[in-house]
Amino acid sequence: MPQPGTPTFDQLRVFLAVVDAGSFTAAARTLGRATSVVSYAISNLEAQLGVALFDRTHTKTPVLTEAGRTVLSEARTVANGMDGLRAKVKGLMEGLEAEVHVALDVMLPAARVVDALKAFAEAFPTVTLRLYVEALGAVAEMVLNGRAVIGVSGQLPVVAPGLEHIDVGYVDLIPVAAPDHPLAVAGRNVPGAGRDHVQLVLTDRSPLTEGVEFAVVSNRTWRLADVGSKHMLLREGIGWGNLPEPMVREDLAAGRLVHLDLPDLRGGRYHLQAIYRADMPPGPAGSWLIQRFQQQACSEAHGLAAAKPPVES
Repeated sequence: MPQPGTPTFDQLRVFLAVVDAGSFTAAARTLGRATSVVSYAISNLEAQLGVALFDRTHTKTPVLTEAGRTVLSEARTVANGMDGLRAKVKGLMEGLEAEVHVALDVMLPAARVVDALKAFAEAFPTVTLRLYVEALGAVAEMVLNGRAVIGVSGQLPVVAPGLEHIDVGYVDLIPVAAPDHPLAVAGRNVPGAGRDHVQLVLTDRSPLTEGVEFAVVSNRTWRLADVGSKHMLLREGIGWGNLPEPMVREDLAAGRLVHLDLPDLRGGRYHLQAIYRADMPPGPAGSWLIQRFQQQACSEAHGLAAAKPPVES
């Protein structure tokens, strides 16, 4: 049984032009070729595949056959893939990265992550992005060991030589617990009350900050590997702990969590910084992503300033 041949990309391009333009003549004008050349290319394509792509017997306008409709779908896939290949190669020739590895701190608000990555996908459709979400010192460690080109990390209590830092704002951390937790039921707590109850704390998986405690005051702690598990357990009434305010905003409004009144632990600002290795600066796409995080921080700062009431003289 004869096998179909391998059509050229030019033949497929002519085929798509005829379908999109609606006729051989219109396709010829679009491609800047003679109608006879377009007709010849389609005839050769049909001969290569061994099927008729257009029904020319009933109307002057070429109509796709059933086989033609099947080939059309595959031809568009091939054309799109070729366009993507050309765009990627063009980007590489212009210095654009083929792939960007990014490590983000778990405390970075989801809304900021979504905004940045959606905009990145639109601005750099040919660049593949690999995203890692880590806690505490693990973001800086990924950048230092080269697994990530850029990171957004909380401020480190230790100096990490070789890293460049760019301020990208902050997120407010607040102590919360379920409404039936003793610290929530008490309302206003006395200093040191948090030490008597289990505090949920994120595990630091990085040797960079191993042994360094972040806002831990309780004598009894449960260590968790990710902030999602911590959030879930807090809502279930297991322990108390600090979480980013944007993450728990809806829970507070719905009464699923309570902002604890702890005089010795009010929470505070978790400052964020974009980081990269001084000897491995990011390319155009990575630099653009850092600038997006900077713009977000600037917009939030202006929004907070605008929200403040005017000072009466």
